[in-house]
Amino acid sequence: MTKLSPSSSYPTLLGPDEAPAVSVFNEQASTPLLLICDHASNAIPRKLGTLGLDREVLDRHVGYDIGAAAVTRGLAERLDCIAIMTNYSRLVIDCNRQPGDPTSIPEISDGIAVPGNLGLDADAAAERVATFFTPYHDTITQAIARLWHHHSAAPALMSVHSFTPMLMDCQPRPWHIGVLWNRDPRIAVPMLRALNGYADLCVGDNEPYSGRQMGYSVDTHAGAAGLPHVSVEIRQDLISDEAGTKRWAELLAEVLGPILAEPGLHRAQLY
Repeated sequence: MTKLSPSSSYPTLLGPDEAPAVSVFNEQASTPLLLICDHASNAIPRKLGTLGLDREVLDRHVGYDIGAAAVTRGLAERLDCIAIMTNYSRLVIDCNRQPGDPTSIPEISDGIAVPGNLGLDADAAAERVATFFTPYHDTITQAIARLWHHHSAAPALMSVHSFTPMLMDCQPRPWHIGVLWNRDPRIAVPMLRALNGYADLCVGDNEPYSGRQMGYSVDTHAGAAGLPHVSVEIRQDLISDEAGTKRWAELLAEVLGPILAEPGLHRAQLY
């Protein structure tokens, strides 16, 4: 099969020895499911320094979704599906936001000022869109087209995120995992049912965030096309080490396997 890759015509903030904007994992897999991870990395391209932030700040949730990349890769291995992940921090540009939105290249994130994002002009913002955002979303589009062509059926899409155990006001978040969805129930409803069957789990239905209020990547690539889709949010303290990410990859594979095999799932339908 043709290798998934973004166009080489994009302007770049990346040196020739730096990682590309996007990673494709297990790209020859043929299961009709695509995993995406919008906030997989806390890396900053060399030309942008550290955006004026201490490394300790970048290592926190403000920089990326802790544990999400490892769960995504583990799940892709277990379900034999493709996974597409960002290679740079959401502070450079958030690939799950519409370009131009104030939160796309945030000047303040989680109450923390980001000096390297202050006062960017239109050209500087456009360069980040072209270097990081566009290649990521173009690669997702290519993968969906390949899967749809290969299976002659609509592939499913799942976005993997993680969330902090507490809000900034120190309010605890009890959920171990949240299932985020809007109108399409095909994956979310049976997934909630299955997860609620585990007695030791506290499962959020559109908690701690709501799929009815946010989700640029899923809405753009799946919702608008009628592809079956869902987003998951896993609490970061549960996936902060290898044992945790392995457990959650195994659990999600166990839950998703029967859902993906359900007759009639893989068709385009708008809700």
